[in-house]
Amino acid sequence: MTVEHYWAPTTLPDALDHLRGGDVTILAGGTDLMPQTHAGRVTLKRGLLNVRRVPELHRVERAEGAVRIGALCTITELMRDPLVREHFGLLADACDHFASDQLRNAATIGGNVCNASPAGDTLVPLLALDAEVELASKPDGRVETRRVPLADFFTGPGRTARAPNELLCAIRLPLPPPGFVGRFFKFGTRPALDISAISIAIGGVRSGRALTHVRVAYGAVAPVPLRARKTEAALEGAPLDAAAIDRVAATARDEVRPIDDVRASAWYRKELVFNMTRRILGDVAQA
Repeated sequence: MTVEHYWAPTTLPDALDHLRGGDVTILAGGTDLMPQTHAGRVTLKRGLLNVRRVPELHRVERAEGAVRIGALCTITELMRDPLVREHFGLLADACDHFASDQLRNAATIGGNVCNASPAGDTLVPLLALDAEVELASKPDGRVETRRVPLADFFTGPGRTARAPNELLCAIRLPLPPPGFVGRFFKFGTRPALDISAISIAIGGVRSGRALTHVRVAYGAVAPVPLRARKTEAALEGAPLDAAAIDRVAATARDEVRPIDDVRASAWYRKELVFNMTRRILGDVAQA
């Protein structure tokens, strides 16, 4: 389909006006949209909406016990942002493993979330940090917003709960409690510049020899980035000794649902999940 209309609004209400008809492709960083379009895997709609000139989509700020990250913040900006580095080292670490420097300078956090790849590099740490997405629309001439937990936002590979008339404006991360520790791991043929064979994020509050308020997430092991609830339950409050760590890692291996593809077999991914979960928890226990 040929693009018939191109818009580059400078305010959020104007951007939402253009989305009211629904037949619109949203352009942010373009690092995934453009290659997918050229490869014939994505067809641009009649309207192309470039949202890069909307200033409020670029901000990182504190908001009601949380940090609100504008959807157009680039991966490089996140990796260097003082608030992100102070409170969300888990996310900053994942950004450091994201693609190349050139792509980090253009790719946006909102684009990575809306792309909804099961292997998206930022999605796993965002899940482990209890992220919510903020969606805006203008159905009756007034801007309306709603929040959706990130774990509920992904509905399938490349699919989300965003309605055609909505724009993802921000990602909200609650400030971690005192004593929070987090770890991120990505396995691929290279530490960056490659799609993950698996990725892991584990976070929790250190309480003696145990973790509480546990959050565990895995990437590239299910149709959507996986919040591993059974693994969280097994880890919550358990002493981080060798036997407990093995039980948690075995629970994780049983919980994931990987497929065979060109990057790894399902069996290999399950074994990676077991071994790397065990290694991460062993590192936390010795810290």
